[in-house]
Amino acid sequence: MQRRMFLASAAASGAAVALNPSFAMAESNASWGTNPLLQKWTGPHGGVPAFDKVKVADFKPALEAAMAKNLAEIDAITANTAAPTFDNTIGALEDAGRSLNDVSTYYYIWGSNMSTPDFQAVEEVMDPILSAHGDKITQNAALFARIEAVYNSPAKAKLTPEQQRVLWIYYTNFVRAGAKLSPAAKTRVGAINTELAGLYTKFSQNLLADENTWIELGDADLVGLPEGLKAAAASNAESRKLPGKFIVVNTRSSVDPFLTESPVRAAREKVWKAFVNRGDNGGATDNNVIISKILKLRVERAKLLGYKTHAHWRLENAMAKTPENAMALMEAVWRPAIAQVAIDVADMQAIIDGEKGGFKLEPWDYRFYAEKVRKAKYDLDMNEVKPYLQLDKLREGMFWASGQLYGFEFKKIDGLPVYHEDITVYEVTRAGKHVGLWYFDPYARPGKRSGAWMNAYRTQERFKGEITTIVSNNSNFIKGKPGEPLLISWDDATTLFHEFGHAIHGLNANATYPSVSGTNVARDYVEFPSQLNEHWLPTKEVLNQFALHYQTGEPIPRALVDKIEAAGKFGEGFGTTEYLASALIDMKLHLAGDVDIDPDKFEREELNKLNMPKEIVMRHRTPQFGHVFSGDGYSAGYYSYLWSDTLTADAAEAFAEAPGGFYDKAVAKRLHDDIMSKGNTIDPVDQFRAFRGRDVKIGALMRKRGFPVPPGA
Repeated sequence: MQRRMFLASAAASGAAVALNPSFAMAESNASWGTNPLLQKWTGPHGGVPAFDKVKVADFKPALEAAMAKNLAEIDAITANTAAPTFDNTIGALEDAGRSLNDVSTYYYIWGSNMSTPDFQAVEEVMDPILSAHGDKITQNAALFARIEAVYNSPAKAKLTPEQQRVLWIYYTNFVRAGAKLSPAAKTRVGAINTELAGLYTKFSQNLLADENTWIELGDADLVGLPEGLKAAAASNAESRKLPGKFIVVNTRSSVDPFLTESPVRAAREKVWKAFVNRGDNGGATDNNVIISKILKLRVERAKLLGYKTHAHWRLENAMAKTPENAMALMEAVWRPAIAQVAIDVADMQAIIDGEKGGFKLEPWDYRFYAEKVRKAKYDLDMNEVKPYLQLDKLREGMFWASGQLYGFEFKKIDGLPVYHEDITVYEVTRAGKHVGLWYFDPYARPGKRSGAWMNAYRTQERFKGEITTIVSNNSNFIKGKPGEPLLISWDDATTLFHEFGHAIHGLNANATYPSVSGTNVARDYVEFPSQLNEHWLPTKEVLNQFALHYQTGEPIPRALVDKIEAAGKFGEGFGTTEYLASALIDMKLHLAGDVDIDPDKFEREELNKLNMPKEIVMRHRTPQFGHVFSGDGYSAGYYSYLWSDTLTADAAEAFAEAPGGFYDKAVAKRLHDDIMSKGNTIDPVDQFRAFRGRDVKIGALMRKRGFPVPPGA
């Protein structure tokens, strides 16, 4: 039983992901032979998904048939009269559910990238059924008895370290899912999971509905707007059959550039208010009641499973181990972050006053005036940088850097089926040997969720023969006019490298068993390789070769690179505060216990207690916090980005201190051998210790952000 990782990020600081269990499904009489979603993947490179044959009507019968097959596979394991062993129990579980995994791949890709009303209707029916299917397996007493027998057997000592790790994961996951509960408690946990699945679907659909809205711009709103953003606003309107209009779509990729560049304060306020109130507008798409129900059900489930809160349950198998450890890190960083914000706000207010603006800085002003401060302090106008940041060139830069570090080569291939014409496919090789496939889906469109993320369509393994991985990266860049290069912001370029870091984590996988391969690692560890990969964007080697002016072809000037480096810590107060506010509220919501929570009121009161700067809002306000309320994935876990960045900053200093800098061959080899190839085959604490020669320290993180370094760190 494999797990497929869907790793998401709305920005470089991180963001979004759903973990979709491989054990998810119900019974059906659907015809196996005619449904294209049930067919074995064919074609080159071990087979590829038949995206060209997908029809929404096929999802429900395919899922039902695959679930039925999965349950039959489980029944075969429990019916085995031979004494439980690793091979006939754990190995058999690793091999079960492959058909279901394949169908689920199609299903979750459609939900993230090609969502339509008819598909959403399928989700509303099938998501609770999928959840119930998972419970049928994790609550199967006969199956758990076999797993427990293997776990407690003296023969365990003779297993390979990877086999012992896989066994431990199965045992602990089943226990944590309720395998040792009474029948009545199991039934209630299953009912909770089913109800939660329906609520997660509704939350996600509400958010997608609000993100599919837009703000129309009038002539007054367009004054002073850069031509590139005007063109994007026109393109957005054109794609929605509004020729001659200009719109800002209610997604971060469309809103943030507008807030940064528009000199019209009233327009910024209008766009900002629409964006920040997604999921919180009353009516059919309001998420507040849904959130309250989710929180109550989560705490009830946690108590049934023997935990104080949902947060304690979620963090037990994480690197942090306890919510208290996660809170300690967040609080240590929060105080210097808001202190820096106060300094930055004073600088911005000074500019407003100098311009005789006659107003106090508000959240819709922050990005616009932050750019003015950046220009004043560092003589850096990020609009000077953007002409050098062509999406296609930066993609080549990512390929090149991964080649220097890991020996990868990327070659575009045509003729493979894709789910949309925007997608390109690349074969990845190393020393002439096929490693995997990389799918790239860069553009925004209706029915695609916002942000950026990584998918694993297929996980690397050697369990039943050599199987190579298939990974993808998905973004939401706004298409320009045909034939024009797509220019992106520095933040977007950083996000691009971040998500590619997840992809190369998957491409470097070298495991025997699929459940511990690639990105199938602890939530607060999975962002470490991706955040680390951001560090290769600003290297001189990448910028000199791939940051080329879209008109002249000249590389970005050395003086401009120096300015970028000098201003590197600028904005850390803002970025850290908006992110940490979301992470802290997430954790506090899940530590609150069995109380009725009004999400808006809770958010407001807790932020006041934290002395949240009034000029900033949470990166993800509670009613739009898809990381936390569209599934369990990042619930009580949004702190993970900060936890991972603590590892990232420390690891980056290992490169910075090396003779070859960020391209040092010896350090790159350690990174590959000790971390990137390991997946979850060994404990992440041991992985980092092997790479760094010691445990992680917080000092590097504080230095990276320009904050005071605690003694001894």
